[in-house]
Parts: sequence; structure tokens; C-alpha cells
Amino acid sequence: MWDEQFDTLLRKQLSFLPPEEPITGDTQLRDYGLDSLGMVELLAGLEAAYDVHFRDEALSLEIFETPQLLWNALQGLR
Repeated sequence: MWDEQFDTLLRKQLSFLPPEEPITGDTQLRDYGLDSLGMVELLAGLEAAYDVHFRDEALSLEIFETPQLLWNALQGLR
């Protein structure tokens, strides 16, 4: 699983996710409001919070499908 900071950054971009609903590894992020602008904002937030840089060639829409895919990509940079 991931840490609280990751969860907080995700929740800021998921406008359709009720506050009390947990985020699971297979939550479909787009279904809960993650759009292209949200992806950019989330990416910037993750890079700043975790002091990493996602290379352009490593970015794909697929890593933004679920929290687990995004967390795995982030962990690969640490």
C-alpha cells in the first residue's frame, strides 16, 4: 500500500470521490474525476512531495489508471 501523503495528493484530484470512501489499489481514477489537468497537477505534486522526476518517455496514460499503477511508477523512481 502507499503512504498518507500519496493518498492526500490523490484525493485533491478526485472530485467525485466521497471523503469517507477509501481509495483502493484498483480504484479507476478517471471514474472519480481525474482529468488531464488533474494528471498534470498530480504529477507536479508527486514530484515535489517525493523529490523525484518522471521522465517524459516514462509517462503514459496507463500509469494514471489506478493508484497502484501510479504508486508503482513512483516507487520505481525512489
